[in-house]
Amino acid sequence: MERDFERYWYRDIRQIDSLKQMLTESAELFADRPAFWVKREKGQPYEAISYQLLKHDVESLGTMLIDIGLAGRRIAVMGQGCYEWIVSYLAVVCGAGIVVPVDKDLSAPEIENLMKTAECDTIFCTRGECEKLKRSDVIRNLIVMEFYGDRTSAEELPQAVPVPLKREEMAGDSEIYCWRELLAEGEKRLREGSSSYTSREVDPEALTVILFTSGTTGNPKGVMLNHRNITSNIMDVCRIAHILESDKTLSILPIHHTYECTLGMLLVLYRGASTAFCEGLKYIVQNMKEAQNTVFIAVPLMLEMIYSRIWKQAEKQGKDKMLRKAIRINNRFKSIGIDMSRKLFSQVYKELGGKLRMVITGAAALSPNIYRGFEDLGITVLQGYGMTECTPLISGTPQSAKERYRKAGSVGVPVRAGEVRIVGRDENGIGEILFRGPNVMLGYYDMPEETAKALSTDGWLSTGDLGFEDKDGWIYLTGRKKNVIVTKTGENVYPEELEAYVNDSPYVSDSMVFTSMRNNEETVGVQILPDMEFIQEVTGQIPDEDELYRMMKKVIGEINENLASYKRIRDVFVRKEDFTRTTTKKIRRQDNLEIR
Repeated sequence: MERDFERYWYRDIRQIDSLKQMLTESAELFADRPAFWVKREKGQPYEAISYQLLKHDVESLGTMLIDIGLAGRRIAVMGQGCYEWIVSYLAVVCGAGIVVPVDKDLSAPEIENLMKTAECDTIFCTRGECEKLKRSDVIRNLIVMEFYGDRTSAEELPQAVPVPLKREEMAGDSEIYCWRELLAEGEKRLREGSSSYTSREVDPEALTVILFTSGTTGNPKGVMLNHRNITSNIMDVCRIAHILESDKTLSILPIHHTYECTLGMLLVLYRGASTAFCEGLKYIVQNMKEAQNTVFIAVPLMLEMIYSRIWKQAEKQGKDKMLRKAIRINNRFKSIGIDMSRKLFSQVYKELGGKLRMVITGAAALSPNIYRGFEDLGITVLQGYGMTECTPLISGTPQSAKERYRKAGSVGVPVRAGEVRIVGRDENGIGEILFRGPNVMLGYYDMPEETAKALSTDGWLSTGDLGFEDKDGWIYLTGRKKNVIVTKTGENVYPEELEAYVNDSPYVSDSMVFTSMRNNEETVGVQILPDMEFIQEVTGQIPDEDELYRMMKKVIGEINENLASYKRIRDVFVRKEDFTRTTTKKIRRQDNLEIR
């Protein structure tokens, strides 16, 4: 059945086929507008870097990459989110070669494994990451970036800093370069008329990114993407979310991840908006106040923490009843087209920087209660669903959809250029989600068998995710196919569904439902990470292990009362330490089966 989603889409979309075209056009359209906000030193105010300067720096660095013999090579980029990272990424994809984004938190053997797999011998890294790359027999070219000290105009010469490693600390004949020295030399050569980089053509269909889904030392999957994959998704996201030229985002998530890189960086550059770099997770609130960002791109765990903080502060100040009353009043006003949010919740907005208007979330399911909670405060929440193989967005909550509040819990509708199919449906309409569109990967690098498993000959990608569509075509996720617990009576239990119930308890920080063994029979178990701060506030003390266990058992008992018998959680385990997580804060299930 064909769905009519056209009414949802924003139409102020300019056609782009490559990231080079996007950068060139954005530099022309938004020349003197801020593209990025940086700090010269930690703790100093944010300063703007213009679109013109961004393009100039990309071309300067790209020129040197060509001139030192790296044309057409695979080049890794690793490090904390910073201006140098995005310049390096763009310099590679806009003419130098193929970029390989790398997670900075990987160990040295894991980094070497990824680089070997991608046939990559050159890497950009920040000074802090150099130590783990010493004596690597994979690296032939190491380019050291600096986190602070960005110039904010072309009249300022890039200030070179001493490279933290010496030549003899590297294996073989490795070369060590200072990023800023390359930039300065590239500038000089551009002024002298060099066109070795700027004249290079970019093929939108050619491989341009190898992005790994795993950093293990086994067989990580390298997702192959081209310019068309990325640009088609950028345009589709802009149909769903109306990003304005005046918008400013705060970059918080790992920059190597496709979610942050595509939606938090490249999309912003396409729209002529700007990005400020967060100084670290513990500085989020402070940096939001300093940057005064209007858009916040985050994962659900971050939003849950922020939402919890809002209510805890209200309770501490004795204003929680007042806040609930204000929400009821505002919702009545909104029903007749009047939004009083900024006036009624001014203190909340002040804590969030003062100008926040929209939150975009993905990577995991967001609780409908948290979703509606932000919307009640007048902050638009758009939830996306995607995966690395789809660059990343498959579906999203249309900003223009009036029904998005009542459809909280949905991950929206398929992107305009794509299509979704649900196969193998059960009696509840739940089946595996398949996706087809121009944003689907070329395949897994040098893994034809894995590619054949994931991609059909007619372009359908098996996501491995389970879900269903409502009568309007909105998509709801129920879990991962490989995570489903099959009871001895044959019923399917979806861990993600039960985790949503458990995580709704204020006594619970996070949880993981899994297959537990009881008397040699498989049953439903849960690991719970208690919210110790909340528990201490409520009880006035830190409970001992036995008391904590009884509290968690009571939480699960209350949940079980409203569940079908086959879904009920039989085994409860209380964790002392946080779960092992991915870079986007999702729980690594297989790594957490041992209770800690």
